[in-house]
Amino acid sequence: MGMLLEDLDALAGTISVKHCSDDDSTTRPLLLVTAAVDKIVLKKPISVDIDLKMVGSVIWVGRSSIEIQLDVIQSPKEESDVSHSVALAANFIFVARDSKTGKAAAVNRLSPETEREKFLFEEAEARSKLRKKKRVDRRKLENGEVNQLEALLAEGRIFCDMPALADRDSILLRDTRLENALICQPQQRNIHGRIFGGFLMHRAFELAFSTAYVFAGLVPCFLEVDQVDFLRPVDVGDFLRLTSCVLYTELENPDQPLINVEVVAHVTRPEIRSSDVKPCKMHCYRTNKLICS
Repeated sequence: MGMLLEDLDALAGTISVKHCSDDDSTTRPLLLVTAAVDKIVLKKPISVDIDLKMVGSVIWVGRSSIEIQLDVIQSPKEESDVSHSVALAANFIFVARDSKTGKAAAVNRLSPETEREKFLFEEAEARSKLRKKKRVDRRKLENGEVNQLEALLAEGRIFCDMPALADRDSILLRDTRLENALICQPQQRNIHGRIFGGFLMHRAFELAFSTAYVFAGLVPCFLEVDQVDFLRPVDVGDFLRLTSCVLYTELENPDQPLINVEVVAHVTRPEIRSSDVKPCKMHCYRTNKLICS
């Protein structure tokens, strides 16, 4: 699955380059980077012994942003309906920058023609507006949310201050934490010389999978990626540290409980004494059994 994330990002990048091309060799090429992944949903199990087909197209453009919808198709020989063969669906958002100034650059417009194209365009437009609204409202909390946070913090303080009185069916977030680190190598760079976003998602996915595995005590089953945000670029030679923790659990269905795992990547440059938070990734898993909640 981690390798599939790399392939999806590579295909989305190829599609974005094709969309922005004007077939003029004298035009300065745009710098196209993965800004976010809106959602990746596994619709049915993917078999390792049947070929996969990945298809994608631009479904929406803003002034400098592009949304690309990708489908991974796996159809058994006896199944002819392509719509029922979509195993995984994903939406990638790319942004265009001027390769010299680094500022936002305008991209080719998109003209939907069919009813389906118009429907997809309107859906993507609504998601874009929602993302902008979330950025504005991210730090605003309603009264109900504040009360819920205070209740969660109160339960956590009992664990820290009075562990003998704490709920035995609960666990602190920090106790679910896993971490790994690596030096970014030249073979992991994209055509712009920066570390390939698909590689970062691959490594984050494997860490999230491991975190869910250790937490639940059984092999987890991947369900979906909720959101991926690339906040800053990662360069060759950067010291990349990925940390993860279980963020949320749900036990409405004891046979198939849900676990949300968040992975945050920090890029550290010891020689200049700096550390930046880089892409933030959210993964959701389904397991057959949950030991802690």
